[in-house]
Amino acid sequence: MTPANIADAVLTAAKAVFTARGLDLAALPAAATVERPRNPEHGDYATNLALQVAKKVGANPRDLASALAAELSKFTGIAAVEIAGPGFLNIRVDAAAAGELARLVVTEGAAYGHGTALAGVRLNLEFVSANPTGPIHLGGVRWAAVGDALARLLKAAGADVTTEYYFNDAGSQIDRFAKSLRAAARGEATPEDGYGGAYIAEIAEAVKAKHPGADDLETFRVEGVELMFAQIKSSLAEFGTHFDVYFNEKDLHTKGELDLALERLRAQGHLFEADGATWLRTTDFGDDKDRVLRKSDGDWTYFAADCAYYLDKRERGAEKVVIMLGADHHGYVGRMRAMAACFGDDPDVNLEILIGQLVSLVRDGQPLRMSKRAGTVVTMEDLVEAIGVDASRYALARYSSDSPIDIDVDLWTRAGNENPVYYVQYVAARTASIARMAADLGLSRDHAEFDASLLSHPKELELLKALGDYPGVISGAAELREPHRVARYLESLAGDFHRFYDNCRVLPMGDAPIEPVNVARLWLNDATRTVIANGLGLLGVTAPERM
Repeated sequence: MTPANIADAVLTAAKAVFTARGLDLAALPAAATVERPRNPEHGDYATNLALQVAKKVGANPRDLASALAAELSKFTGIAAVEIAGPGFLNIRVDAAAAGELARLVVTEGAAYGHGTALAGVRLNLEFVSANPTGPIHLGGVRWAAVGDALARLLKAAGADVTTEYYFNDAGSQIDRFAKSLRAAARGEATPEDGYGGAYIAEIAEAVKAKHPGADDLETFRVEGVELMFAQIKSSLAEFGTHFDVYFNEKDLHTKGELDLALERLRAQGHLFEADGATWLRTTDFGDDKDRVLRKSDGDWTYFAADCAYYLDKRERGAEKVVIMLGADHHGYVGRMRAMAACFGDDPDVNLEILIGQLVSLVRDGQPLRMSKRAGTVVTMEDLVEAIGVDASRYALARYSSDSPIDIDVDLWTRAGNENPVYYVQYVAARTASIARMAADLGLSRDHAEFDASLLSHPKELELLKALGDYPGVISGAAELREPHRVARYLESLAGDFHRFYDNCRVLPMGDAPIEPVNVARLWLNDATRTVIANGLGLLGVTAPERM
């Protein structure tokens, strides 16, 4: 039984008690809260529902808990319900009900853990969005891993998610990029405010090869941006990160969306003219200063493009716009929330900005600061070359994105249990190996031969409880936007499996006959493989069958 099954049972029992006693059903919550007791001796699950609602209906909490316990005890699979303290309920399930979870997990397969907590929510999730002026650096790589994992989580929780990459192909940084390429093509030094690194020379040579003799800035701008972005998309694809939409900033200008946004904001009454410029009065909504949208010379500001882009996403049907930004954009939050309010939106409902902290790559205790290609920063390619795609994605998703992290090359390339991704992937490989050996022995997975009640060993029950927690971990990680919860859960689950494996022999030894308990344990083994693979899949990490 899963926590969700128990929560449903508790709420159903409460409705029966309330109906029998003539109490107001409206006092009951939409869902009962069920938790794991810290002390396993107190049972498998616990709920404080009686305490939560007793005062609302003028009942004695312990008396109400007693009635709930009696009603809950009638449910199939619940072995005992005990009252603790002023009205807590400790619930124990029987071995057969606990063991049936293994059948459920294997039967549902890749769908196990998916839910409907965010069903009907339409989200636009923008992440990475690195400027097409150089390779993706470590900060962007963090969002490539975390953003992609979050998109998978949100979809698993039922949300309708569109992933998006904002392609900033307009502005002064593109001009500097083009000038840097032309200088490299001419054999000149990098301009003072330009971009350096071997990649600039590579792209410049590619432009020259495609357009022999070209020396105009526009050719280097157009072709250079196209080549750079092609490299970025290729790097992301090799990293396992794909986007539904690649949005060009230039389109905001050519399609008149900046003017549309300006008129929409004017209609809302939040624009004013001063010093020959057009301003947005964001201070009305908590910003520290008002923002210029169009300068006195007629040029648009970057913030004007931000406004137009936000409106475009909303017009395309996004109920919530989620944007993932680097640590250097922390001051961006206030103006973006104010901008959403200026459009008539509720920033708490329609906009969400996530800020990620810095990432460092460390080898032999020393931070790596230079790239062989980029020259000034460590890039996605550097990280993947150092530790591989799986370890990179897992390492970046394993920590809360609002915490700085150091990725130790020595740790993440080690083939040992101290390496978190190795520790989890080893369980994936071991469970697959056991399944192969079972097949060689002719050990059946026939449903009729599976006796769930045989999974009664303490280590089997601990593993079953952990498997039952997986759907709640997924919905919680999605709602809190915290993929690292999945990684930490998988490591805990791996530990539960190792303890089960050390204490409960899955396959018969030597020439011993196949017993019913071997069949039951094979189902539990396969259920573990399923959850490990599902969880790793949400992080974009493979679940190997052999290591």
